[in-house]
Amino acid sequence: MSGSARSAISPFRQPKAVWAVAFACVVSFMGIGLVDPILPALSKQLRASPSSVELLFTSYLVVTALAMLVTGWVSTRIGGKRTLVAGLVLIVAFSAAAGASGTIGGIIGFRAGWGLGNALFIATSLAVIMGAASGGFSGAIILYESALGIGIALGPLVGGELGGISWRGPFFGVTVLMAVALVATLVLVEPTPKPSHPSSLTAPIEALKHRGLATMSVTALGYNWGFFTLLAFTPFQMHLGIHELGYVFTAWGVLVAIFAVFVAPRAQARLGTPLSLYINLGLLALDLLVIAAFTTSRTTLIVAVIISGAFVGLNNTLTTQAVMLVSPVEKPVASAAYGFVRFIGGGLAPYVASKVAAAVNVHVPFYIGAATVAAAIVVLSTGHSLLTAAEGGEQEIDSWLGASTSEAISSAVGPKPLEARPVLVAIDVTVDSTDVLAAARALAETLACPVEVVHVIEVDVLAETVDDRDENTDSGAVMNAAITSLTNMGLSAQGHLLRVIGTHGQTGRRIAAFADKIRARTIVIGAPRDAEIAALFDADFSGELLRHAKCDVHVIADQPAGRISDPAA
Repeated sequence: MSGSARSAISPFRQPKAVWAVAFACVVSFMGIGLVDPILPALSKQLRASPSSVELLFTSYLVVTALAMLVTGWVSTRIGGKRTLVAGLVLIVAFSAAAGASGTIGGIIGFRAGWGLGNALFIATSLAVIMGAASGGFSGAIILYESALGIGIALGPLVGGELGGISWRGPFFGVTVLMAVALVATLVLVEPTPKPSHPSSLTAPIEALKHRGLATMSVTALGYNWGFFTLLAFTPFQMHLGIHELGYVFTAWGVLVAIFAVFVAPRAQARLGTPLSLYINLGLLALDLLVIAAFTTSRTTLIVAVIISGAFVGLNNTLTTQAVMLVSPVEKPVASAAYGFVRFIGGGLAPYVASKVAAAVNVHVPFYIGAATVAAAIVVLSTGHSLLTAAEGGEQEIDSWLGASTSEAISSAVGPKPLEARPVLVAIDVTVDSTDVLAAARALAETLACPVEVVHVIEVDVLAETVDDRDENTDSGAVMNAAITSLTNMGLSAQGHLLRVIGTHGQTGRRIAAFADKIRARTIVIGAPRDAEIAALFDADFSGELLRHAKCDVHVIADQPAGRISDPAA
């Protein structure tokens, strides 16, 4: 969102329906590291080879990858709530079956069904939260980010504690928690409408024909190969107990969450997406080389694994953002295509690592992982120009031209100067922009200049998840109303609908850059009303706008009805 003030309502003061889905999100994200602490115990107690145990990751991720191709097709036909409930039902059923199974083959098969359920759930959970949230988009996103961070950090800890009782504990723990979330979702979440345009079943595959999307997807495949080699194969090399493994990967998960939510947006803002990715992938490759060289050193292995959490968190957010930047197709379709390719790499890597270790030695799988991450850097470089152009380019969706006459202004304030520099006013579709438009009108009349109206649609990238809301319809209606209001007053007005992929801070910088492009005389915005907690999760919109603007910025405070501030007075 941009322009006018955002709600000051706490992001954690939400309806019960939002809390039900957020709770399910925490449990879902726990699954990333949940089974890590019990891998060696499973191998020992079920008399299974490491390669068989690694198939727990392979079955889960490969099915998730294939499911990415159909989740959009399903959700656009049965609606968000039904898709969400279907995913929860599958997770409850298959996690319980995995816990009750007595063979490694059974657990592997049930983990595949779990992966299908998780794909359906993740595909719709953010949209359902945003639809039910009372604090606007910002509050919903903050809550989702909180669930993501808590889930990633708690997964290994819960897996270690429950796994210390029995290897079945983590599976049954998920069953109970997700069953609670399922009941709450059924009771509290209202039915969601079906999208007006159903997604095509072949859309994700067709999307991979685009060079930019294909390049980023293959880059992610190479990265995921290295990442899941590290995540799934290092527990066997540490020779630690279940509880100790849980603590190690909890520390890893905390770094993943912190760097995905807090650090990645700031790295992107300071260095840009391409350079941030090059540096981060290079550091992850070096980390894997250290693990490869010192695989038999428990201390080195533990430290290197924990540190890798920072690189994983950064990369998950930065790569997803890069995919959204270069993709010429709808964001949900791009996300599905990209997820399909990258999860294939993540699913195959653990199984291959265990086979290579058995055939050669335990060092080689990590050398291969480092090589795949290095190869990802090379692949990324082939699309460098596309990513740079997409990040730096002006991505204007639509414009609205107001029919006005210069005579109307001339009669009120005198002759209009040639090529007058405009007043730029930023509006928001979620709040009343009357006061902001009135202030811009007063300035334009006094300065005898035109008005440029801008609204920015944000596409938020949350770790590996994309907020795919479509505001175009609402934005168009609000923009048309704003332009009509200004032109009815005799002003020369034009509107611009822009898109930003990233954070509120990037929105501020985007508006500042657009103002510089059109040589705006001043920028008019509403006063920010973000709750204090928002500053912990996102760069501040107004702060970044003020920092980067090359012209004056007028901030219009909220006014009681009938009292419109006039910055020209």
